[in-house]
Amino acid sequence: MDIEWFGPSTLTELTLLVLAFVLSAVIGWERHRKLKSAGMRTHTLVGVGSAVFTLVSAYGFSTVTSEGITLDPSRIAAQIVSGIGFLGAGLIFVRQNSVSGLTTAASIWATAAVGMACGAGSPVLAIMATALQLVAVTLLGRWRRSREHEHRQRAVVLRYRPGKGSLAQVLAVAKRQEATAVVIDSRLMERDGRSQRWEATVTVEARKTRLEDLLADFADVPGVKRVRLVDEDAV
Repeated sequence: MDIEWFGPSTLTELTLLVLAFVLSAVIGWERHRKLKSAGMRTHTLVGVGSAVFTLVSAYGFSTVTSEGITLDPSRIAAQIVSGIGFLGAGLIFVRQNSVSGLTTAASIWATAAVGMACGAGSPVLAIMATALQLVAVTLLGRWRRSREHEHRQRAVVLRYRPGKGSLAQVLAVAKRQEATAVVIDSRLMERDGRSQRWEATVTVEARKTRLEDLLADFADVPGVKRVRLVDEDAV
């Protein structure tokens, strides 16, 4: 088989590949900015790889077509969707009552779709999908937080050192501020000689105070090392 370095569609293929690179990098930058496990490099590779697979499916087998040979370009696209599903599953972690990585896995999945749209010769569709994806992970999250009620029950993870009554003090702080706090889980995280560090998951329902102020008071309790709100936008 003769190698054709530059064919009639080479410029189009390279342009679409560069577009997939740019759009995927833009999506990855948003995840990188939020310090997620899959950032700019991962998203860029997924987008470029999906575009290459689609381009190969659309243009790569044109020289082998002849009478009696039928090609189905959609077969490679279908395999891309299945493969990205396995990659996204590796980003999702379930620990106790919290799920993390779900939004990043969905972002990887959508980035593959953007790359496939570029490879299929639909740049406008790819650009619009990128814009809508960025709106979904930024503006929609802000809108949800602005609309939610502060008294809604939320899960909070506390990391603390034992021996100082930190957890009991946290519950007392919540009671003083007329908030409901219930410990649903606690476990030993680290043990270094005599030093220990525990982590507790507490459900909190703030009624007459802002949740942010209540969490700040939790962080001021002696022995508490970290206070983290379990939020769907943190995944």
